[in-house]
Amino acid sequence: MRTVVRMRGARITAMSKSHELSNFIWSIADLLRGPYRPPQYERVMLPLVVLRRFDCVLESTKDAVLAKYAQYQGKLEGDALDGVLNKISGQRFHNHSPLSFEKLKGDPDNAHLHLVSYINGFSENVRKIFERFEFGNEIERMREHNILFLVIKKFCEVDLHPGAVDNIEMGLLFEDLIRRFNEQANETAGDHFTPREVIRLMVSLLFMHDDDLLSKPGTVRKMLDPTCGTGGMLSETRKYLREHQSGARLFVYGQDFNPRSYAVAASDLLLRTNLADAETSTIKFGDTLIDDQFPGERFDYFLANPPFGVDWKRQQKDVVREHEKQGFAGRFGAGTPRVNDGALLFLQHMVSKFEPVDPANNLDGSRLAIVFNGSPLFTGGAGSGESEIRKWIIENDWLEAIVAMPEQMFYNTGIGTYVWVVTNRKEARRRGRIQLIDGRDRWQSLRRSLGDKRREFSDAHITDIVREYGDMRDNATSKVFDNADFGYNRLTIERPLRLAFQITLERKERFLDACPELLNDLQAIDKAIGREASLDWNAIWKQAQLTLKERDSKWRAPQIKAFREAFTEINPKAEPVIAKKAGGKVEYEPDPKLRDFENVPLTEDVEAYFEHGVRPHVADAWIDHAKTKVGYEINFNRHFYRFTLPRPLAEIDADLKRAEEEIVRLLREVTAESRA
Repeated sequence: MRTVVRMRGARITAMSKSHELSNFIWSIADLLRGPYRPPQYERVMLPLVVLRRFDCVLESTKDAVLAKYAQYQGKLEGDALDGVLNKISGQRFHNHSPLSFEKLKGDPDNAHLHLVSYINGFSENVRKIFERFEFGNEIERMREHNILFLVIKKFCEVDLHPGAVDNIEMGLLFEDLIRRFNEQANETAGDHFTPREVIRLMVSLLFMHDDDLLSKPGTVRKMLDPTCGTGGMLSETRKYLREHQSGARLFVYGQDFNPRSYAVAASDLLLRTNLADAETSTIKFGDTLIDDQFPGERFDYFLANPPFGVDWKRQQKDVVREHEKQGFAGRFGAGTPRVNDGALLFLQHMVSKFEPVDPANNLDGSRLAIVFNGSPLFTGGAGSGESEIRKWIIENDWLEAIVAMPEQMFYNTGIGTYVWVVTNRKEARRRGRIQLIDGRDRWQSLRRSLGDKRREFSDAHITDIVREYGDMRDNATSKVFDNADFGYNRLTIERPLRLAFQITLERKERFLDACPELLNDLQAIDKAIGREASLDWNAIWKQAQLTLKERDSKWRAPQIKAFREAFTEINPKAEPVIAKKAGGKVEYEPDPKLRDFENVPLTEDVEAYFEHGVRPHVADAWIDHAKTKVGYEINFNRHFYRFTLPRPLAEIDADLKRAEEEIVRLLREVTAESRA
């Protein structure tokens, strides 16, 4: 169906309002060439898009707001005045300046002063947003280059009233502009927003068990996105509830550390939420890892797409301090991942804000959906920060499912991605179990690539995945496992140290260089033991101790170590070095160079595995149980491996023969041409 984008003085027919609007606004950006480089366009264009949207939204109530402002000016101020004027505007914000975009065209020479005055006429919440845009600097810059008035005049042609461009289309407009700006800057547009169809999948999985709950009139729930970017996840979630569960009210909360992304998200939220939600839904600015803007609060739902593979060196000191000092009383009790990827920190942050399951107090627990790359699935061996976090999630029975998505789904990366669903209120049939869904082959090509994004989910793909998720059955693309299936014991396999001993002049010199004070003791040992080679260090050291006892000499540990290092060498034919004897049991000293490790599934008996998998190959080995660690990893490829039958050798030989013949033919042609 073809839609119409309204502009003042023009009508543009297009397949997509947001795309056509984006093209038009991008054409305005051409006015910035010279004073601005293309990567800098967003400094001007995003604030002006927001400002123009606000201007159009407030147009119908402008006169009433001005009249009420004249009535209360000097009598009320601050929040009290904002509250009165917001009611008149019918929005969570207002503007009490007599100016508007149209009036800004009336005085070209003073457009910069009027624009600043117009912005200052907004309620405090909007003024704070424009502080994050740092737009005052850009107004002065445009004035100095004589382009401010031209830009304002062009923006007056764009009708961004909700009657012309609804909230969904407005969100898509923001996303398309940000993507273009970041492509110009060669930056990561995907840090700011997530493809809409990916969000729809996540939201569908998040709410799939809550139809009854969310359909009850008066139901109120809270959702947090701690890496909200431009707020696309939050707005898409509210849209889903409006379309599917009209009985529930959802208050949304977000936080982001990118100033312009925060400003766009906060602006969008002001436009999407009504006055009744004014004291609840909110977007806050700050670094989630070290400046949690919602301390002590709990939420019913969470969505997040934390940056892929981004390091957290800047936050490392504070995060590690919270981990070490607060443990599970803080947000990062389970552990900290390696510093080059902090994605799992955001998962822990969200879990720390789960509601408990307490039916008596009407607490239904929480659910979250988060997008990761492949790293959090398997990076880090047993005992590492990543493995400890996976262990914590799985052993608490919070990991409900993981969905593998196709490659080339995101704007800033073509890598494979995964949606994790984590909850502390699993259905009874899911308790102790984890479902893996392979959606990597479910996609359709985009008609036009958007950065690295060349593929998308269709509605049918999302429906299929959600249905498969709900069925919870094993098939080619869905498998259900016990929690323990992803765990393993990391065994340390030791073998005895075997040392051959011999006193030589060269070795005596080396020992006496380190311990000259032991010359007389060494001479006595040399006389007692002799210069013959021995394959039994245990007997040698016993004899040496007797000699030292006769001399009433006691060596310190460093001296004993120096003696053994000087006069021994590893020899696989030598007797094992005894560490100690206790209760009739002999313990040998391990050889670090022969140390090995084995990962044994939690579902398999460790001793049985050792007897059939290790001892037949190394009879003198043993398990050092004190060093055993439990690890967890999730290897999608292992569980969804599809064997592809290799081509017959005859076919391969035939192809090679044809290739050889073609090469010979081409060489003959080249030779013939050179002779000619």
